Amino acid sequence: MELTVSEIFKSIQGESSHAGRICTFIRLAGCNLRCDFCDTRYALKGGKKMSIEEIIRHVKGLRCNLVEVTGGEPLLQKGTIYLIRRLLKDGFEVMLETNGSLDMSRVPRDVIKIMDIKTPSSKMHKMNNFDNIKFLSKRDEIKFVITDKADYNYAKKVIKKYRLDKRFCVLISPESKKARLRQVAEWCIKDDLNIRFNLQLHRIIWPNRKRGV
Repeated sequence: MELTVSEIFKSIQGESSHAGRICTFIRLAGCNLRCDFCDTRYALKGGKKMSIEEIIRHVKGLRCNLVEVTGGEPLLQKGTIYLIRRLLKDGFEVMLETNGSLDMSRVPRDVIKIMDIKTPSSKMHKMNNFDNIKFLSKRDEIKFVITDKADYNYAKKVIKKYRLDKRFCVLISPESKKARLRQVAEWCIKDDLNIRFNLQLHRIIWPNRKRGV
């Protein structure tokens, strides 16, 4: 079985509650959404066909036990679930970052899932699949990318409606180019949100690097 891979690299885990850890990233090509603030547009098309065995050999060569499968949108490819199962079988700690619009029912429970809930400024928020929340466990995380106050207010409403902060780690992630970090932080503090303020650490370390971060 083959998957279309945009890149495989080792870097610093820049987001989530695992930020700061050394991590191998498998970035799969292709996405079903077109978010206005997407920072990996190069992964929307192209990529290299690789078998699961080739991917596993490459990952093992990087000598890092934490592996994140990302995109693009990784669940767009049918082989992703088989890749994840193989990584788990081989003893890797596996994370999956997904835009949350596609069915997550087949994702193994042992995977640490980071599910985006798209905010209005992405222009993709109508694609949110809230049914996927039932497939998450306490070890999983939900992320909101915030560009402006409208995004922030949307995130607050969704958090309250689904009691997300009582069930999961909720990440508030200011969009790196448009959002004012201090302003978003002060909104969260003022409202006593039970969230984790989530900076893109890799963008701070390598602000000018386009790929491999």
